[in-house]
Formats: sequence, C-alpha cells, structure tokens
Amino acid sequence: MYDPLTREGIVVVDTDRSEVVLAADALAHSIFRMLRQGQRVVFELDGDGRATHVRSGAEPDLGLPTTNI
Repeated sequence: MYDPLTREGIVVVDTDRSEVVLAADALAHSIFRMLRQGQRVVFELDGDGRATHVRSGAEPDLGLPTTNI
C-alpha cells in the first residue's frame, strides 16, 4: 500500500509475507509515481530497514520473471 500524498506505505516480501515500511524517498528517480496493490517490485533496504530504490520486477531467486530498468 502507498499514499502518494504523504509518501508513506509498506511493501510485503514474497518469501515470508513480512511487511517493510517504504522510505520517504523510495520512489524518487523511479518510473513509479505510485504503487498499486499486488504489483511486483524489487527494492533495497536502507540502514533503518526501510524499503528504498523501488523498481519494477521480481527477485530472480524466486523463479519469477524480472525486468531491468
């Protein structure tokens, strides 16, 4: 889930269904202006454990198709 007005949201990890809070700048310099529920994305974690550098695709080790941007 993501609120573009407050830039707050969470993503759910495919492997264990854990929730990760999005960093305020997670979509900066991204093709996304917002995220929709169920959309597959790849992200990195910052030093505080928040999702950042969100991009399109899925993790290769899950055997899912990936998209490089």
